[in-house]
This record gives sequence, structure tokens and C-alpha cells, in this order.
Amino acid sequence: MSSFSKFLYSIGAVLFLLSFSITCYYAYQIFNFGNKAETATASKPRYHFVLVPEELDNDYWRLVENGAKEAAKDLNVVLEYIGPKQANTEEHIRTLEMAAVSRVDGILTQGLQEEQFTPLINQIVEKGIPVITVDTDAITSKRLSYVGTDNYYSGFIAGQALIEDTGGNANVAIITGNFNASHQQLRVQGFKDAIQHAEGIDIIAIEESNITRVRAAEAANRILKEHPEITAFYGTSALDGIGIAQVVEHYQKQDQVYILAFDTIEDTIQYMRRGTIDATVMQEPYKMGYQSVQMMIDLIERRSVPNTVHTKTRVIRVQDLPLDSRSIIRMDPS
Repeated sequence: MSSFSKFLYSIGAVLFLLSFSITCYYAYQIFNFGNKAETATASKPRYHFVLVPEELDNDYWRLVENGAKEAAKDLNVVLEYIGPKQANTEEHIRTLEMAAVSRVDGILTQGLQEEQFTPLINQIVEKGIPVITVDTDAITSKRLSYVGTDNYYSGFIAGQALIEDTGGNANVAIITGNFNASHQQLRVQGFKDAIQHAEGIDIIAIEESNITRVRAAEAANRILKEHPEITAFYGTSALDGIGIAQVVEHYQKQDQVYILAFDTIEDTIQYMRRGTIDATVMQEPYKMGYQSVQMMIDLIERRSVPNTVHTKTRVIRVQDLPLDSRSIIRMDPS
């Protein structure tokens, strides 16, 4: 090997070590009990968990966070809520990798696309760090349990509700959060299966919102312009119904277009009270968060944990809403 080649090799090795050291340092700073405000509230916390959501500022995931942090407080656990600000698969994966490097005691995370997510989860579990998927499963991975909605069932009951509320006659547009996300696919498929024998219901268009209300509104606007015959919308992620409602109100079509949304975040509830959103599929994000922390402790302490825990789901209308919207996160959807 020439002197120049040796020099380049040495430089490459130094850069690699420097990059690795920086990654480890920031992983330590972020995950190794880095949140002083939380650690100060309890002496000698039992464990240190990380909850990695689809996106930090999503109202639905804030409810999951609230439940998880309440459980962490009750059970003397440090819980960090960290991940991409907006849905981003690469950043989500990097966050999981950093959590694994920092040797946290357990990881709670939403499932992602199987081909990207499964190998990483398998590696983390093989290193001895338990992983529980929340809200969206990664069923082919070595995750130790799943806590969340039966997403196919939630789509199926959405289809049943639309049949009931429209009398079995509707031209439907579907706006879904992400074509590649397994839970979104299941919610669409369940819906399609529920309406397949309803001769008066036709699906006219399906578009993607990328889990943002802006993109959902853009899709709804485009659909209404291209398909004025649309009489119903079904949104499969938490922000889709809100984006659809904005557009329907803009065109003053509240009395002409039926909207079936997903989840019970505050904006959805307000549109329901105004009569713009007719119904929504109610999940239990708060309970998902709380129960996932409990189950992680059970796993670490070698107690039996079910492979899958499906939280309850049902469709609600405005008459089902409590007077105080804040109490809806604890409503029992049985």
C-alpha cells in the first residue's frame, strides 16, 4: 500500500470514529435520562423507556403521549417522547437506532413499513431491548407485543356506519394518510369489504394526505372539483376529516356532503358539534399509551404479556359526545 493510500485510509478511519462518537454522544445526551425535569420528579426511577411516535406534534399522538406519561408517573418510570416533527420514515428509524445505542430499558413505537422496520426491530430485540408496537403493528417482526386498534375492524365498522347514515346510497371519496402505511391500508380494506354488497355505494376516488390536514384539504378540494357527484368522504387518519371539513365548509356543502372521520381530537369534535363532520371512528390513544408502559414493565419483570392487545373502537356521532370535550380521552368505547 502506498503512503498516499495509507494516508487516505487513516483519514477515513478517523472520520468514521468521529462520526460514531458523535452519534453515541448525542444518543447519550438525548436518551440517557436527558430530561432533567422528568427525572427530578422521582428518586431512583425503575426504568427508562422511549416512546417514538409517527410525528411529535400530531394531536392524536399527543393523546398517546399523555397516557404513557401518566403511566410513567404512576409507576415511577422515566419516559421520553421523541421522534420526527412530521411523518418521516428515515428520521423515525434514526431515532430508534439512537435509542438502541443508548441502551434504554424499553422502546415503544408505532410500526412502519414492514420491509424497513422489521430488520431494525429484530436487531434491537436481539440486543436485549424489548420493543412494543403501539397503534400500528409490525406483525412479522420480533416485537414482543402490540397495543392498539384492530385497524381492519375499525375500517369495517366505518363502512357499516356510512351505509347506515346514508341509507346505502353514496358516491364516496376516501382520503387516507399514507398509501404505504399498513394501518391505513387495513382501514381502507375493511371499509371496502363492509360496503362491497351495498349496491348504492360507489368509491369514486382515493387520495393520500401524507398525515397532514393541509394535504387532506388539497385532496378534498381537488376531488370535489373533478368529481362534483361526490356525496360522502371517509378520512382514515386523524387529520384527514379536519382537512375535508375545511373544504366542505368553504364550498358551503355541509348539508350535501357526508363526512366520516377518524379519531376524536379537539378539532374533529368541534366540526362534529357544528354539523360538518357527521361521525368519527373513536379509538383509545390514551389507553394505548398507558397500557403499553404497564406491559413493558411486565415484560422486563418476566410476567406474561399477550402477543396482541386490541383496544376498543366504535363509531360515534354528535349525540354521543360528552358536554366537556376534554373528557373524551377517557370515554369508554364499549
